[in-house]
Amino acid sequence: MAQNILRRNNVKVSGRGTQPILFAHGFGCDQNMWRFVAPAFEDDYRVALFDYVGSGRSDLGAYNAERYSSLNGYAQDVLDICEALELEDVIFVGHSVSGMIGVLAAIQQPRRFQRLVLVSPSPRYINDAGYVGGFEHRDIQELLETMDKNYIGWADFLAPRVMKNPDRPELTTELTESFCSTDPTIARRFAEVTFFSDNRGDLPKLTVPSLILQCSEDVIAPTAVGEYLHRHLARSTLRVMKAKGHCPHMSAPEETRGLIREYLHPA
Repeated sequence: MAQNILRRNNVKVSGRGTQPILFAHGFGCDQNMWRFVAPAFEDDYRVALFDYVGSGRSDLGAYNAERYSSLNGYAQDVLDICEALELEDVIFVGHSVSGMIGVLAAIQQPRRFQRLVLVSPSPRYINDAGYVGGFEHRDIQELLETMDKNYIGWADFLAPRVMKNPDRPELTTELTESFCSTDPTIARRFAEVTFFSDNRGDLPKLTVPSLILQCSEDVIAPTAVGEYLHRHLARSTLRVMKAKGHCPHMSAPEETRGLIREYLHPA
């Protein structure tokens, strides 16, 4: 059973330490996006990387539309991996939607996790009364309609806005290619689950300490979102980064690594 899960999620383990640090990728990405950050922790930790079912080199045959119709299905992937590897005292590092996936997993099994590191997280992407999420409902609807009509065009449109590092076009190209390498049907479903989720009500249930890494100019998760999370997550620490865009682990890996280390090992 454990081996099936490890194959299903294309789990890779490295490192010379004993405490596990589990890196979780965001929508339209895979574990390769962590290659500038994860290796820096191999001397001190047991580093685990994986792909959600439907992403990267996961087993696409294991994809179940009902299971993955909510973020809870993806949180179960995380818990399955932790069980298969017998991980305890886990430091979970999740990018974008994986921030909330990690929160849901830690609410279900708080004793499994020691710390959460939330990179560019958002509990809700759509604006609401008294809440700034960054998008109107019609914006998301149009985005999904574009995915249906012209998937490649959608990727070409979204990637540069997500990355927001025009002076480094190679990063935008990589993200575009990552979007395009994902099965369009599965990507469309994951996008809908991601952008229509509202996890604000789950935040008070989290007891595990967390670090929120908020980029300074992020159209996907604006500054107000990071501040909202900090107010509603008990035992949270907010750090506003110099990095711009939504993917600091790719565009500003040194700053990302430094802030994670500083949080885990305060002076």
